Amino acid sequence: MKILYLHQYFNTPAMPGSTRSFEFAKRLVARGDTVYMVTTNWQGKSSQSISNVSGINVYWAPIGYENKMNFLAKIYSYIGYLWYVIIIGGKLNFDLIIASSTPLTVAIPAIMLKKKKRAKLVFEIRDLWPQLPIAIGAIKSSILIKAAQFLERITYENSDQVIALSSGMESELKGVIPNNKLSVITNLSDIDQFQVSDQKGVAFRDNYSGLSNSPLVVYTGSFGRINGVAYLIKIAREMKKINSNVRFILAGDGYEKGKMEKLAEQYGILNKYLFIIDYVPKDKIPNLLSAATVTTSFFIDLPEMEHNSANKFFDGLAAGKPIMINYGGWQAKLLQETGAGFIIPPNDPLIAANQLNDMLSDKEMLNNMSRASFKLAKHYDINTNYKKFEKVIDCAYNS
Repeated sequence: MKILYLHQYFNTPAMPGSTRSFEFAKRLVARGDTVYMVTTNWQGKSSQSISNVSGINVYWAPIGYENKMNFLAKIYSYIGYLWYVIIIGGKLNFDLIIASSTPLTVAIPAIMLKKKKRAKLVFEIRDLWPQLPIAIGAIKSSILIKAAQFLERITYENSDQVIALSSGMESELKGVIPNNKLSVITNLSDIDQFQVSDQKGVAFRDNYSGLSNSPLVVYTGSFGRINGVAYLIKIAREMKKINSNVRFILAGDGYEKGKMEKLAEQYGILNKYLFIIDYVPKDKIPNLLSAATVTTSFFIDLPEMEHNSANKFFDGLAAGKPIMINYGGWQAKLLQETGAGFIIPPNDPLIAANQLNDMLSDKEMLNNMSRASFKLAKHYDINTNYKKFEKVIDCAYNS
């Protein structure tokens, strides 16, 4: 089978961020499929390039995309990518299209190319669009809202199969998409990659003063509007008063990173109790999480975020670490049922800091959570989820 794979945020293990599309595409190639991946260049290079990555034919658009872009810059990137896909896709021959959102605009060239090439279409929903941008106020115009809702409807109508990344998303889409076209395939826990020696964590701690024996809380990911990083910094400020031995590392990039550094500096904790560092490539995340006592997944207090399938959540499971989250939904239910982590209030840093300190003070509890976390990771193992993905692809192709 020849597959056109559309994912604007495609990453290799040497890059920061999710490698879900890379892992799935690599396995499709291994079974004998030809995969054309069309993506943007996160380094912002102005020239097009084509490379072969683990057998995947990757077309890098001459359009940058970075988490730290403002809204208008992202819109420009979305539109540029849309046209690049139409041009490149028009030159290629393929039997099936996999289109991974966000953004929802990837559906426009996907539908056009599906009709032009008479191909099958599998659409993957990573976030609920347009519900999420409407909820955070990114889309306010009634005309744009109606246009986005129209695009959502025709996307589902033209898809042969639809993949949702969580049971929460599935529940929102039932009644909109027929059951025989809708599947849930969550994000991935790469157990093999995350089982690293303790020395990797020790070596990471040695890079920062005061980390050697301190309990360490780790955040990895975007510093964007919805990510709730400011809340974690406020918890760190309260923790300094409660237990000054605890340290925090926040690794990532994004539009609000500079603002977060100023906030931590204002609180007098930056580079003393809390360290903000650059993004860490995916293949180095296991070393960082090996150093962690507790990992985190945070969002602002928004009901729509309860349906998310955060990569950092599944990385924490793969590393066998207790996970602290500040939102409800299906992931919170998992932690409550399995004991793999704990849920703090969404907007009360003092209560959250006390709750975190209680957990850090109970070594038996932490050990139990670590065991439960690793056990839960096996349910979301990368190879198990790929088999589900492969089944959906073949079902669409044969429909």
